[in-house]
Amino acid sequence: MQRPQNNVRRQGLKRERARELRSQMTEAERKLWARLRAKKMAGLRFPRQETIGPYIADFCCSAAKLVVELDGEQHGNDENLAYDAARTRWLSNNGYRVLRLSNHDVLRDLNLALESIWRAVKESGCPLPEISDPAKSAGSEISTLPQGEGRKDSKR
Repeated sequence: MQRPQNNVRRQGLKRERARELRSQMTEAERKLWARLRAKKMAGLRFPRQETIGPYIADFCCSAAKLVVELDGEQHGNDENLAYDAARTRWLSNNGYRVLRLSNHDVLRDLNLALESIWRAVKESGCPLPEISDPAKSAGSEISTLPQGEGRKDSKR
């Protein structure tokens, strides 16, 4: 028999585990968190280690119903792949889109990872802030990069 997911004791244990995970972030999680925290991406909140139902998401944007999971090498074995598939299925059935990024990819090209997250946010239909600068609104998009940064290959 499966235990109910809304058990008060279980919720407390999940909160404790989420707190523990926040204090033990991987290098990739730290780098991504530095760029997502404090509503740096279009004013959207991306809390880390957020409890959603029976799971804890690495990053979650509730407004866009987007879960961002960073996968390390441990996600490559059969048992973990099955767990990840069940978790993704549950989150999808509950209205969330799951975006999986590898730790390696985040560390190799953080801007590309941010662009993937930004595309997923835009595809979600989440209301985005208005662009106040008319010069920026002519076919361009809100930057997901902190002020003053840009892609190396972009023309200025």
